[in-house]
Amino acid sequence: MPLLPESAIATKVTELPDSRARVTVEVSPREVASAVDAAARDLGKNLRLAGFRKGKIPTAVVVQRFGREAVLDDAVRDRLSRWYVQALGESGIAPVGDPDIELGELPGDGEPFGFSFEIGVRPVAKLGEWRGLEVARREPVVDDADIARQLEEARERLARLEPVQRPARRGDFVVIDYAGEVDGEPIEGGQARGQLVELGSGRLVPGFEEGLLGAGAGEECSLELRFPEGYNVAELAGKPATFAVTVNEVREKLLPELDDDFALDAAGLDSLDELRAEIRSNLQASDESAVEREFRGAVLDAAVAKAQVKVPDALIDARNQETWERTLHSLSHRGLSKEAFLQITGKSEDELLAEARPDSEQALRREAVLTAIIAAEQIEPTDDELIAALIERLSPDQRPATPKDRAKLLERMRKSGRLGELREDVAAERAMDALVAAATPIDPAKAAAREKLWTPDKPKPKPRPRKAPQS
Repeated sequence: MPLLPESAIATKVTELPDSRARVTVEVSPREVASAVDAAARDLGKNLRLAGFRKGKIPTAVVVQRFGREAVLDDAVRDRLSRWYVQALGESGIAPVGDPDIELGELPGDGEPFGFSFEIGVRPVAKLGEWRGLEVARREPVVDDADIARQLEEARERLARLEPVQRPARRGDFVVIDYAGEVDGEPIEGGQARGQLVELGSGRLVPGFEEGLLGAGAGEECSLELRFPEGYNVAELAGKPATFAVTVNEVREKLLPELDDDFALDAAGLDSLDELRAEIRSNLQASDESAVEREFRGAVLDAAVAKAQVKVPDALIDARNQETWERTLHSLSHRGLSKEAFLQITGKSEDELLAEARPDSEQALRREAVLTAIIAAEQIEPTDDELIAALIERLSPDQRPATPKDRAKLLERMRKSGRLGELREDVAAERAMDALVAAATPIDPAKAAAREKLWTPDKPKPKPRPRKAPQS
């Protein structure tokens, strides 16, 4: 008997030990039929049958040609990930890690399709005292050294490269042509013309930049080098190489003077004093934001310390792996492979996962505490709050202009099964705001002094031996 016949997706959640849950999912007959129609259209796109135009073959004919079971199998494979996401939204669970999915039998005509999955879920917290927590909060600080550093960075950005007729020195730039060989064979991608190289930057093969120190415009030289053992091109790692180099030009980097003209060029301001004041103001605002982030995190950690949260090892490992995979996905979008990232860090995947494990555990504890505060305070985001949060995530040109468009945006989130995740994010932010608003900031020195005092969860200090009274 269907769980919810009128719904495309219906779920039933069974809690399991060790912060796991089993979700039983039922896909309505109407949704199954829709999936079959879509699969049949895809199969029919390249099917040629007498009497039908290409791509216009009816579903019934495609099913008859391929067999209902084959079309239904394609339909399930195509829609399963979508049904899984919708099931997560319907179930209301907070998943951790990857699911173990078990598919049911392919349904008969007009019948629902069922599947189930087991997955780790966010642990449950028993709150301690979370109101009125006293937590260290520092004052924002702007150092003169930070202002000087930003001025130097601006000077570097506005630096000019002027050709000079003298031997190249460290810090100079040279324009070179070069060609590299290994074992007498040209290196793939190891040739360039008109390449601008900063001597001393350390961006090239070790020894390359050093080999050009003292060279002048028009000189040719041969550099005998060796690629590092950990070089990112495996076939070149550790091998000796020869580079034939022609120095076309030597350029000296000239930094602008720190004066009013520099302020005008760097920021369109009238004086150097104005530029310094603007930098100080920007640094002040930046550190104020940093102080707020630090304080919010410290308040949440203080609430976590007073709560009881059981986090199974398997759940920590699942979250740790989840975070690692998200990191790799983000790096891939920036053109950095896992292998290249590991080489940059100089650590193995296992070492990085071990280092990140405490953070993964603390993240689960934090989420559990915020979820408990949401329940305790009965926080329920309104549609207006959800829409506002959605709009914040969109670029200005994507933001809906009218109330009707905003309502459509929310409905699209609901249909995609992602509304529950958004609702949870907004509720967590409100819980965090409530937690911080109830906290009392104290001076960091006072907080540090308190840490040294005995508290019930620390070993009680041994009493000092009393001196015998003097006679």
